[in-house]
Amino acid sequence: MDEIKKRNVVVLGHQGSGKTSLIESMYSVAYDKPKGNIDKGTTISDYLAEEKARKSSCRLSVVPVEYKDYLVNLIDIPGNDDFIGEAIATINVVKGAILVIDASSGVEVETVKHWNLLRKRNIPTLIYVNKMDKENVHFENVLAGIREKLGKDATPFCYPMGHNDSFDGYINVVALKARKYNGKTCEDSEIYPDKRNKVLELHNTMVEAVASTSEELMEKFFSGETLTNQEIQDGLRKAVLGGELIPVLVGSAQNNITIHTLLDMLIDYLPNPSDLNPFKGLDKNGNEVARKTLNSEPFSAFVFKTTVDSFSGVTSIFKVNSGSIKVNDEVYISKLDKTISVNQLFTICGSKLNPVQQLTAGDIGAICKVDGLETSMTLSDPKNIITYKEIDFPSPVYYKSLVASTKADDDKLGSVLQKIQLEDKSVEVVRNPETNELIIATLGLGHLNYILEKMKNAYKLVVNINDYKVTYRETIKGSATGEGRYIKQSGGSGFYGVVVMDFKPAKENIFREEIFGGAVPKNYFPAVEKGFFEACEKGLLAGCKVIGVEAVLKDGKYHTVDSNELAFKMAAILAFKDAYMKCKPVLLEPIIKMTVTVHPELVGTILSDLNSRRGKILNMDFNSVKDQKIEALVPESEILEYVNDLKSMTQGSGYFMRQFYSYEEAPQYIADKLLKELNK
Repeated sequence: MDEIKKRNVVVLGHQGSGKTSLIESMYSVAYDKPKGNIDKGTTISDYLAEEKARKSSCRLSVVPVEYKDYLVNLIDIPGNDDFIGEAIATINVVKGAILVIDASSGVEVETVKHWNLLRKRNIPTLIYVNKMDKENVHFENVLAGIREKLGKDATPFCYPMGHNDSFDGYINVVALKARKYNGKTCEDSEIYPDKRNKVLELHNTMVEAVASTSEELMEKFFSGETLTNQEIQDGLRKAVLGGELIPVLVGSAQNNITIHTLLDMLIDYLPNPSDLNPFKGLDKNGNEVARKTLNSEPFSAFVFKTTVDSFSGVTSIFKVNSGSIKVNDEVYISKLDKTISVNQLFTICGSKLNPVQQLTAGDIGAICKVDGLETSMTLSDPKNIITYKEIDFPSPVYYKSLVASTKADDDKLGSVLQKIQLEDKSVEVVRNPETNELIIATLGLGHLNYILEKMKNAYKLVVNINDYKVTYRETIKGSATGEGRYIKQSGGSGFYGVVVMDFKPAKENIFREEIFGGAVPKNYFPAVEKGFFEACEKGLLAGCKVIGVEAVLKDGKYHTVDSNELAFKMAAILAFKDAYMKCKPVLLEPIIKMTVTVHPELVGTILSDLNSRRGKILNMDFNSVKDQKIEALVPESEILEYVNDLKSMTQGSGYFMRQFYSYEEAPQYIADKLLKELNK
């Protein structure tokens, strides 16, 4: 297939806006096949058991459509914010988008988030206003909301027909042609007289905007000559690719209204793979190089999704950024620094992998069972190496403890979690040796529940989740001297070690010696140091690790026969215990640095809430889309459910990032409460 006759289009929008149904309609129209049904679980893109149960998408899915000799790869993206990583990954490889809006709901929270992602990468986008056939839908109100929240350049390329708020078709504003829905299909129709003036006004405004793109067209326009359809289309395409126009279409995916026109406009106005900027990366020497999406360029591809299942194993889904790849080709994997032979290639349609012999520039394909190959890795020609920038996935913010329900489940839990992490780079799994907990971190409760469902459905693994235990620390605020005597003699070789040590606050745990004379031989210093650090593993206040203590070996005694390393190590531990409670120990709590992003009108609510969580505000600033960013330090114990609380406070529009900052002394009333709990 000619390389310019391809479109890679991501389909985004708020959950429930109708993305999956729209893709189903485009596939149905293109191939003249019956549509799948979300309620019946028969759609192409929502094929996972978890998606069928939820009746909503949980991970990206590729659905290719052939239409008028063009290949259109449609990529269905979940509308739930917990799966935003899928959108971020896909936006790295596509050059066009459809943003779906539910006409009865207008521009919703996730619509704006997805729009901001698209704007950040300057991806030309068509807006499809779906469900126009619902009751009490007023297009002018929807359009006003789009222009207010997404951009004043939103321009109707289609305008609704109908009387008394009854949507029964649409008018193509560019071509000035109407299509009326007869209850089964759309057919050509006359433009209703009461719609004609409005549509002509929109058309003329559009033509004038096109004319202003060149002096030649401007002169032709003002001399009264009519611009040709091709001139209008070329001008509109240029404006859409440049981000100067945002085409708005109206329709109903359920009734296949506007589907043909949408497919036509994907071809007419969205970029082919070689349009816009080339993909930039680094060569083997670290110099920046670029690849145009042309077959004549050296081969390169980028893995933007990994899936794991029991049939095909690990599947790496990639976009061919340049050149072509054939079965039996040798390709280089930059991150792994190794060359592999390509044994099989596939195209993808929902859950199906279809074998092919070759993929060319702009294609989306897959390769299976390549050891070590993961999302964000680059494939390239071994003679023309390039490495593309890895995807910056969002960091997890929701932590829970995992406990397998049976011993058998516990044995396979580790390997299953590795597969989960291979599929989803927004999942983190750590073992906390202090609490002996297995901690999983995700983007939210919905994200976690999906993972638990997948573990149960795909791996027959049942696990329970609990609140994880916050790990506290202890330190000292005063100084004291301690003596440790470890003397055991019962015939034969015994143990003899005596030390006197000073302990005082410091920035970190540190050991020194100030021995004068031979009270403790130098060869026992390492044993004393080892004993000190071992004692710091468990403080006497609450059994937590001790930090911020300086230990100084001042004096001691030894025995020429019975002294040994173990004796002096144990003596140091006893000295630590002897002095510790005299050093005014205190409990330290972990402090998290948070960056909360919300609409400006919600700042007061967020600041008040952070204050109630004992937060300290560090900084406030605006991001690129004029949302407010609030940096704060907050005790970890106060934000265990913050991701859910923030969604509630902001109706889903707010989000945050977190990272460990430091340990700080807990207020006395907090410490007293915690000590009671910890000492249980």
